[in-house]
Amino acid sequence: MSADVLPPMKWNAWGDPDHAKPLSEGIRSLLAQALGVTASPGAELDIGQVRLHPSQLTEVHREALAAIVGPDHCRVADHDRLLRAGGKSTLDLLRRKDSGPQDAPDAVLLPGSDDDVIEILRYCSQHGIAVVPFGGGTSVVGGLDPLRGDFDAVVSLDLRRFDQLLDFDEVSGEAEFGAGVTGPRAEQLLGEHGFSLGHFPQSFEFASLGGYAATRSSGQDSAGYGRFDDMIRGLRAITPAGVLDLGRAPQSAAGPDLRELIVGSEGVFGIITRVRVRVHPLPQATRYEAWSFPDFATGTAALRAITQTGTGPTVVRLSDEAETGVNLATTESIGDNQITGGCLAITVFEGTAAHAESRHAETRAVMQAHGGTSLGEAPAQAWERGRFNAPYLRDALLAEGALCETLETATDWSNVPTLKAAVTEALTSALAESGTPALVLCHISHVYPTGASLYFTVVAGQRGNPVDQWRAAKTAAGNAIVATGATITHHHAVGADHRPWMRDEVGDLGVQVLRAVKATLDPAGILNPGKLIP
Repeated sequence: MSADVLPPMKWNAWGDPDHAKPLSEGIRSLLAQALGVTASPGAELDIGQVRLHPSQLTEVHREALAAIVGPDHCRVADHDRLLRAGGKSTLDLLRRKDSGPQDAPDAVLLPGSDDDVIEILRYCSQHGIAVVPFGGGTSVVGGLDPLRGDFDAVVSLDLRRFDQLLDFDEVSGEAEFGAGVTGPRAEQLLGEHGFSLGHFPQSFEFASLGGYAATRSSGQDSAGYGRFDDMIRGLRAITPAGVLDLGRAPQSAAGPDLRELIVGSEGVFGIITRVRVRVHPLPQATRYEAWSFPDFATGTAALRAITQTGTGPTVVRLSDEAETGVNLATTESIGDNQITGGCLAITVFEGTAAHAESRHAETRAVMQAHGGTSLGEAPAQAWERGRFNAPYLRDALLAEGALCETLETATDWSNVPTLKAAVTEALTSALAESGTPALVLCHISHVYPTGASLYFTVVAGQRGNPVDQWRAAKTAAGNAIVATGATITHHHAVGADHRPWMRDEVGDLGVQVLRAVKATLDPAGILNPGKLIP
C-alpha cells in the first residue's frame, strides 16, 4: 500500500518503530527501587493476532461511499481499520494489548477534495453513519475513539490526501495548507521559501495542521510564536449544513469571530480541510541557555518575571525537583542525573543575530536577579535534540510493566502552587489505593503574562487492570484540577476523556450554546459522537 494511505505510526505504540529504545539499566533500577516494577506483563500482540469487531457497514453503503472517493480510497480491511482505531493515549495503547475483539471504525475513507467531503457528509447524514475525522492519529484524550453513538456504523475520514501548500504570500507572511499536511511537511514546504511556521508540539513529527487547529494545539516554541490558534488567519470547514470559509483580515470587528466555533471543535461541528496561517522568515540565529534554580517556587517566580517583563525567549520551560532529579527534560540520559539538585529551566532564543542576542541578554539578567544559576548551552541543546522522544520512553515503560501517562492544565500564576500540590496529591493517593507508589513529575510548559501551563508525567507500577487503574487516577486528577479553578485541558483538547468535566469548564448555559451550534451545523449529529459536548 502507498504511503499516502497508511498512518506512519505503529499500530500499538507511538511513532516510528525504528526510533523505539529499550530502557536503560538506570531506569530499570529506578523502577525496581522506587516503584517495585521488576517484571514485564508479557509479550505484545502481533498485529495478526488482533481481532476486531466485524465491520457493520453494509455492502450498499460501502459501494456508495466508494463511488464518492474511489474504490482504492474506501477500505474495510481489518489492517486499515485497526490503524484508525484510536489515538495514542496510555489507555489507547493498553487497549491495543487486549486479545480482542477490539473496536474499530467500520471503514476508512480517504477523500481527495472538498467535494468528496461534502458528498460524504451528505450521504452519511442521510443514512445515519457516524464520521470521525482522522489527521495524524496523535490524540491522547480519546478524540479518535470510533464511537457510533446512536448510529449503526462509523467511518474514519482520513485527511492525509489534503497534503499541499495551497498558497504562499511572502509579503503578508501567510501560507494556506491542506489540513492533512504534517508538521515536518509544512516546515519543508515553507523552508523552500525561506520561511517557517514555528509550531513544534511533541506530536510534531506525525500530527497534521488540521489536527492542530481542531484541538487548539500549543507547541514548545509558544513563548515566541504563540499557540496554533494564535497563528490561524483563516480556515475552511465543511459541515453537513454547508461550507464555512472564515477569516478575511488580520483582525475584524464584524461581530463574534466565527473561526472560534471551529478552532478547538475537534471535528464535532465540521471537517477542517484547509488552514491559512501566519508564518515567519527562518531565524538567522539561535541562542541557548539552561538554568538551575534552588526550588520550583523560585524558578516559577523567575519565569513569571521574564514573561511579564516581555524579555522574549522563544522557548522557556521549568522542570520541578522530581523531573530534574531523573533528568527527564533532556531524555538523553534519563535516570542519570547530571544536574545537582534544584530545578532545571530551559531557554532558547531565535531571530536575527542582534534580536536573539538582545533578548537573550535581557532574559539572562532577569533570571540571575531571581536566583538562577547558568548551566550554559549544553542542557538546552540536549533538550532540543530529544524534544520529540518522550513518548517512546512511555512505550518502553508500558512494555516493562510500568504505568506511564501525562496530563496538563493551566492556571493563574498565583494559583500555580495550589494546583501543583492538589494534582500531585490526587495522583499519588489514587495510585496508592491501587497498590503502587507513584512518581509524579511536573514542568511549566507554556507561559503567559497572567499564568502558566503545568504538564505532569506520572509513573507507577501496573496493578490489576491497568486501564481501570489509570482511569481512577485520571478522574482524581481531573477533579482536583476543577476544584482548584484551573482548566481541564490546556492543549490536549477534550475528546472523550475530558468530556465529563466540560460542564464544570463552561457551565450549563455554555453546554446549551455548544449543543445549539451542533444542531445548526450537524443536524443529524453524525460528526464525532461522544466527544467535546456533554
